[in-house]
Amino acid sequence: MGFDYDLFVIGGGSGGVRAARIAAGEHGARVGLAEESRMGGTCVIRGCVPKKLMIFASQAGLMAEEMRGYGWSDAESGRFDWQIFREKLDAELDRLERAYTTNAEKAGVTIHHQRARLAGHHEVELADGTRLSAKHILIAAGGRPVWPGIAGQELGMISDDLFLMETLPQRALIVGGGFIACEFATILNGLGVDVIQTYRGDAVLRGFDLEAREMATRQLQDIGIDLRLGLTPSRLDERNGRIAVHFADGSHEIVDRVIFATGRAPHSQDLGLERTEVTLRANGAVAVDEWSQTSVPSIFAVGDVTDRVNLTPVAIREGHSFADTIFGDGPRKVDHGIVASAVYLRPHELGTVGLTEEQARVAGSVDVYATTFRPMRSMFAGSDARTMMKLLVEPETDRVLGCQIFGPEAGEMIQLAAIPITLGATKAQFDATIAVHPTAAEELVTMRHPVRRHRIETMAV
Repeated sequence: MGFDYDLFVIGGGSGGVRAARIAAGEHGARVGLAEESRMGGTCVIRGCVPKKLMIFASQAGLMAEEMRGYGWSDAESGRFDWQIFREKLDAELDRLERAYTTNAEKAGVTIHHQRARLAGHHEVELADGTRLSAKHILIAAGGRPVWPGIAGQELGMISDDLFLMETLPQRALIVGGGFIACEFATILNGLGVDVIQTYRGDAVLRGFDLEAREMATRQLQDIGIDLRLGLTPSRLDERNGRIAVHFADGSHEIVDRVIFATGRAPHSQDLGLERTEVTLRANGAVAVDEWSQTSVPSIFAVGDVTDRVNLTPVAIREGHSFADTIFGDGPRKVDHGIVASAVYLRPHELGTVGLTEEQARVAGSVDVYATTFRPMRSMFAGSDARTMMKLLVEPETDRVLGCQIFGPEAGEMIQLAAIPITLGATKAQFDATIAVHPTAAEELVTMRHPVRRHRIETMAV
């Protein structure tokens, strides 16, 4: 049977584009790709890239404060202009979208700028009614923010909308305690917005290391965010052009904007999956094996739509590995076991790789090497913000199981720490590494004695 394409990709985000480019440009496959929105997907257009630029903007105001701590007595940050920033941001996102499109086309990918749905195990249907056949189909539709399901939620907005605001609000409520909620609370606070953040739990960043979570929670409060734990909104009402937020405990607040950051879900709806025998998990994620293959041999899926590890670099690696496996001579799987990540807060970030202390304790015995301190740069300027570094070590093998960093540039540091930990480095090898002094990162190779030892007790026979 002849096919229109060797591969058809549904979704123009990071994972889908990487798979398409590698399959076409390096392996000579005939590749088609459909994207109904903007090329680049969530990360490039409405996620990590614009968010990181907003983080830079929100941190810039701290420079004047730090300068005054170093003797620049007249240093002032001035007024942040959202319109100027928005214009530059829009131009940068346009540039990135063009780059994604151009690079894919140069590799030989045919791009269809419209929605595509599955029409069978080897067929897709475009929004204009065109049907195209493919030997292999890759679903890379990503994820979408979840609405909370409360009355009046249409008065609020989701994280995707934050970059499209015409003006900054004076007072905003952010609902949620995950990394998206915490990062946006930090950003808006740094840009001069009066921020309330509510979260149903007792500490933000559920799933991260508990000690780091507690430090992040305190930092959000210390920088001036009105963080209210154990609290959820029950409904929203319009109130003279503003929004009245009613909470489950009977309290209420009047704000200009409500931003829901209450989680994301796989975007598997309206993909035509009902026309196939592709299996979905309970949460709507496309079920795949270690090769990213679905229950239908001709259909594969990568990225957030599979709900494995929902990070852009993981989606890129999955897409690349898929293309090499199906169209190249080097079949390879993606190891999802050790993946570094960062939460970009202010002034200190959180970086993590491998196991948290809580996960390590469940897995077996573990020695905890940890330290907290005030870094030189911020301490001299008068800041009380503390840095934490932690290594989790398996006592039987001396292997480093995980690393947690809460401090300045933690995202940069954790990337480097991830390399030896991925290679299976031991604590002795960390200790044998000569420190770079004076740096905060030198603490990673100078912690000599564990501060805690967790042991699994065995019952005597």
